[in-house]
Amino acid sequence: MDAVTHRDRRAALRAAVPSGAILIPGSELVPRNYRDNTYPFRQDSHFLYYVGVNQEGLAALLLPDGGEVLYGQPPHPDDLVWFGPHPSLEDHALAAGIGRTAAIGDLAGALAELIRSGVQIHYLPPYREDRTLQLSRLLDAAPDAVLAGVSNELVHAVAAQRSIKTAAEISEIEEAIGVSREMYAAAMAAIAPGRSEAEIAGTLMGPALRRGRQPSFNPIVSVHGEVLHNTSYANTLRTGELLLIDSGTESPNFYASDITRTFPVSGRFSTRQREVYEVVLAAQMATIEAASPTRANRELHMVAARTTAAGLKDLGLMQGDVDEAVAAGAHALFFPHGIGHMMGLDVHDLEDLGDVVGYPEGEPRSTQFGLNFLRLARRLEPGFVITVEPGVYFVPALIERWRGEGRHRDFIRYDRVAEFVGFGGIRIEDDVLITDLGHRVLGPPIPKRVDEVEAALGG
Repeated sequence: MDAVTHRDRRAALRAAVPSGAILIPGSELVPRNYRDNTYPFRQDSHFLYYVGVNQEGLAALLLPDGGEVLYGQPPHPDDLVWFGPHPSLEDHALAAGIGRTAAIGDLAGALAELIRSGVQIHYLPPYREDRTLQLSRLLDAAPDAVLAGVSNELVHAVAAQRSIKTAAEISEIEEAIGVSREMYAAAMAAIAPGRSEAEIAGTLMGPALRRGRQPSFNPIVSVHGEVLHNTSYANTLRTGELLLIDSGTESPNFYASDITRTFPVSGRFSTRQREVYEVVLAAQMATIEAASPTRANRELHMVAARTTAAGLKDLGLMQGDVDEAVAAGAHALFFPHGIGHMMGLDVHDLEDLGDVVGYPEGEPRSTQFGLNFLRLARRLEPGFVITVEPGVYFVPALIERWRGEGRHRDFIRYDRVAEFVGFGGIRIEDDVLITDLGHRVLGPPIPKRVDEVEAALGG
């Protein structure tokens, strides 16, 4: 991603938003417990996309006359003591293809002058409180006024531009998936009864950390796969359990991978585990096969839901007409989340912009449990990168609540479902590119068929 790439991206954005000034603030360091002890820095993804500099304390301003200015901290003599030789603000501007630089302390005055001249300042919705306060200071506006002043024109332009991935971006994602493959190989070699989730998590992240990569999100490594966002590593693996790992890393230019696999701790699936696993795998394969520009992602979700419900009916956990069960939302007892989301510089790409990314204008989210968690419903387009990640989970509290309410008794065999309490959960996830003619699963293959998984585990 060179200066030409970022200059062209800004030019395309300027063409889509031809009037006013566009403010693209970068991220700041975030203290953990006192000012100088900070969390690892990771630049705002919009700033990375349009400027490409992973450095705190910067902001870019695209002016109405076509000029561009990169604002940042002026050098301080003591910086060499603490940080050693490092790129200057001018070096960063050159790398980004921006012709002018200025001190970050001058940005508020420049914005005030533009506002006095009647120029609209376009900016994206802040997704962190510190960004809201930063914009409040820069624009001399109350936080509520900052939130009310978000530019919908800019939101739509950025969403449209960043949703379509170029060949270079796809290469970055596939590079990250290649590292994910090594991560899963390392984890599979370590899985055994008596090991801790923390040990597996550490082994999983080793191949990424050896390359200086950060995770694209906090990895899930859990024998309680029924807890969808379980980031605790407190359990010890036991024979007969399943271990669900949902993880990803970043490419050199910060593009994400996001892969989920579920493994039998003992090395081989039990009959019951294999039967449920095959239901999830069938749902994933059917959904991937359906992925193309002729379909909306909501349709893909329904393919996964129907395939899952049919498989669970074959196992005696559901009953009745499959289409009617899915229409009623009965399958969501077992599959309570959406089929996937957009991928790119963020693992949930562009979701800071809200449902403008995932839903067509005028189409609200469903209020039905399960379907209301579908993050991406719109028609797919060539260049989209999405995740396909169906799952089957046995959540004790949810089962107890639905059974007590008598919910969907015509479709759910609660007597059989009770036998699966304590089973855990299974999810299988891959990253998929939508192409002109259909789709392509990205990256090198990572074992997911039963025979492949058991062979990789040495079972």
